[in-house]
Amino acid sequence: MSGVKCTNKCNSKIHYSCQLISVLLAAVLVLTGCGATTYSMKYSLSAYKNGGSTQMLDTFASNLCVVNSDIADSSVSLSEASCAGLFDLKNKKTLYAVNVNKQVEPASLTKVMTALVALKYGKLDQMLTASSDVYISENGAQLIGLKEGDQMTLDQALHILLIYSANDVAVMIADNIGGSVDKFVEMMNAEAVAIGATGSHFANPNGLTADEHYVTPYDMYLMFNAAMQYKEFQQIINQPTYTTSYTDKSGTAVKVDIHSTNLYLKGEKEAPTDITVIGGKTGTTNAAGHCLILYAQDKSGNPYISVVMRAEDSDTLYNEMTSMLNKITN
Repeated sequence: MSGVKCTNKCNSKIHYSCQLISVLLAAVLVLTGCGATTYSMKYSLSAYKNGGSTQMLDTFASNLCVVNSDIADSSVSLSEASCAGLFDLKNKKTLYAVNVNKQVEPASLTKVMTALVALKYGKLDQMLTASSDVYISENGAQLIGLKEGDQMTLDQALHILLIYSANDVAVMIADNIGGSVDKFVEMMNAEAVAIGATGSHFANPNGLTADEHYVTPYDMYLMFNAAMQYKEFQQIINQPTYTTSYTDKSGTAVKVDIHSTNLYLKGEKEAPTDITVIGGKTGTTNAAGHCLILYAQDKSGNPYISVVMRAEDSDTLYNEMTSMLNKITN
């Protein structure tokens, strides 16, 4: 797809080090979703740079779905531009991987990290107030139509953020939780490092196209997996619709009635037989293409995270995701 940005900011030698650092950092999660083992030791970036032990590396890596190269086969139909990964959380195994360490633009998949930071540092009943920063003029940007002085709780904002993907709500969350949008973005980048997503860098909380705003599909697995540790996140991404009211600066109620951007939840696309899509996050910009990350279960309830990025259109995105999910039952 023309206009899609795909960069690889590490050369092969440095990139290998980035991957190893990612493996070590990501394992500090109390619950990774690729195993529930808890390690008391903390990872030290400086210690690793000075020569961390192989034994320590093996210990951390044993608790992750790890991938160092493509794991692909002809059973999955994937276009040349797309990046994709399928992660078996129960067995800590990567089932499929193509370009998962490429640095690409994430569009609204960014909001997974926005939600993660907000859940970690905010309170659901915290009242948020919109500043003038919520006015976004970018053509085609998904908005709920916030105005300066509007108020809603963080719980309401997270629902609108994740279900409807409202870019102005992402800004309001950032402003209130971080003290400013810039400070919140710093928190996002710090949290990315903390969970091992070292191939990623954020410039804003909503995913609108910006310089130095990129992720890797593997890092998206780490971020989504970390967010899944919050039951509120799990509940929200499973909702196909949401209705609420917030107040404007005069105290007048403003009704919100939204529908999920996830076509599996809307019933417009079907997952493979015996696969249940619990929820996920979509993202689309001209630069990023069409993106989708999902949490799904097989008929036994075993969990999987799957991600497709840079698809050329919506039909291609869902066809590729469905094709990849078929690997779970094959």
